[in-house]
Amino acid sequence: MGLGQTCSQPSTVAAMLRLLDVPPGARVLDVGAGSGWTTAILGRLVGPEGRVVGVELEPELAARAAYYVAACGVPWAEVLAARPGVLGWPNPLGYDRILCSASPAHLPDELVGQLADGGRLVMPVGEQMWLVERHGDTVHRSTHGLYRFVPLRDRPVGGG
Repeated sequence: MGLGQTCSQPSTVAAMLRLLDVPPGARVLDVGAGSGWTTAILGRLVGPEGRVVGVELEPELAARAAYYVAACGVPWAEVLAARPGVLGWPNPLGYDRILCSASPAHLPDELVGQLADGGRLVMPVGEQMWLVERHGDTVHRSTHGLYRFVPLRDRPVGGG
């Protein structure tokens, strides 16, 4: 992919998607969209009644991913260039599901705060895959295996 980014193994993405348990019609955020292939898969899972927003920190990769996702015939899914210093893509309705393909050292409150009630977040934290479920003000966390991902960053490579 370039720019210090990697592409997750299909078996890893499959494991993440099983944990995410995406229902048709869901609002989904795909953080670290990279090439856009997970955004396109999520678009197929939610169907035309759903919405998928992929965000990618590297503007060049975001533009390529947007092109590829558009070619997949899922107009309810898109990839946008992330705003530096903003984690995710805040939405007043929140998201039913959030997939993050980069690893922070600690669970980011910013992403948990973007979950709708009943929402699920799947992401690597350190070297463990976490499933985070939100029910009202209660947040439940569980771990599901060891994985290695690129670190979660807040600015493009070479960006000040």
